[in-house]
Amino acid sequence: MTGHEIGLLKEYMLDLVEQARQETFTWRTAGYTEQPYTPDQALMDLLAILDDRLESEGAQVGLTETFRYRMGALCKSSLERVKETAWLEAHQTEDRLTKAEVRSVAYRALLDFIESQEG
Repeated sequence: MTGHEIGLLKEYMLDLVEQARQETFTWRTAGYTEQPYTPDQALMDLLAILDDRLESEGAQVGLTETFRYRMGALCKSSLERVKETAWLEAHQTEDRLTKAEVRSVAYRALLDFIESQEG
């Protein structure tokens, strides 16, 4: 994976984490409790935003259809490691992780997985 692709991936991940922070704030402000959120959902949300961004700006930012398929395969391959990392993180605290925290942990684990595959 190129540095450019990793950079875009990190940008999309940050967008998703920030979106989740805003959602959590909105839910709490309205007096609601967030629904449980899993690392699987975090990876699916990442693939969905990649799909959207590839459709809307893929060629403009230098991403190809191949990138979409590679990311799908990487997410599938990394799922057990991502789940394990999120589980460990969640059990270091007594509070349930927020959606933003789950996304942050899952995306960090995914990036570590990608790095381990390429290194």
